[in-house]
Amino acid sequence: MGVSRQREGAAHPSNAVERESSLTGVVHDNDLADFLRARRRSLAPEEAGLDPGGDRRVAGLRREEVAELAGVSADYYRRLEQGRERHPSHQVLVSLARALQLDDHASRHLFEIVMPATHFARTCSPREVSDGVRLLIEHSLRVPASVVGPASDVLAINRLAAALYSPFARVDNLAMMVFLDSAARDFYTDWETVARTSVASLRAASTQFPREPRIAEVIGELSLESKCFAGLWAEHEVRPRVEDEKVFRHPVAGELRVKFEALSISGAPGQRIYVYTPLPDTPGAQALTELAEGCAPAG
Repeated sequence: MGVSRQREGAAHPSNAVERESSLTGVVHDNDLADFLRARRRSLAPEEAGLDPGGDRRVAGLRREEVAELAGVSADYYRRLEQGRERHPSHQVLVSLARALQLDDHASRHLFEIVMPATHFARTCSPREVSDGVRLLIEHSLRVPASVVGPASDVLAINRLAAALYSPFARVDNLAMMVFLDSAARDFYTDWETVARTSVASLRAASTQFPREPRIAEVIGELSLESKCFAGLWAEHEVRPRVEDEKVFRHPVAGELRVKFEALSISGAPGQRIYVYTPLPDTPGAQALTELAEGCAPAG
């Protein structure tokens, strides 16, 4: 049976407007500075080939170390992190991405902050799911499947996926389910990893669709309702959900091990089909099927 969503730590009301503007991406004044600081602090000296010794009063790398690795002056890099320099060149951005060891997704996000590409600055397709896609997930896929929008909204769901997510009060937005529904920490065996993945996926979507208001709306609500989300959002991790192996703990079906795949829908930019294929010869696979059919799982 589903349980009600609970606030796990809301922001103080007097700070609501300030937090929303600084965390959602609606106001971009400090995006570059925030991103550089967060990624610098997340990179250990050893990962950058530097000596970790000495008196380190900050997490990760020092500003001077990033400047040296990127081949820019310490003063120039300091101005970037302080928001006094906001228009680094393409060459400098490439050097910073290399120095901070950004992957393709994070590098694209860095470039989008400084040089927004007009061909990416579009709104997403409508929230409606085509009849063909609905028929596919409801009648052709014999595994849990749903259609998810770029803001993590669940736009359509088949019977098996509804059974999978039955412990949650509402199956409406995967990110909100992770952070605001008390069932999440029991359902996800590795909740911390799922939480990080959820945040990184939202930031990747905000890079691809910077003008999509629903993404900003979801980020804003989560930033205000969940201290954990706000903290992870400030770390500026960027990574779309593509594939993974997951373990769910269902209160009726038991433990379920699945292979996750996200399949893009070519005719609906921003929409993806999330497919959870139970690993063969695992007890949870048959239990979930029986649960969806309204039968008690085999014991």
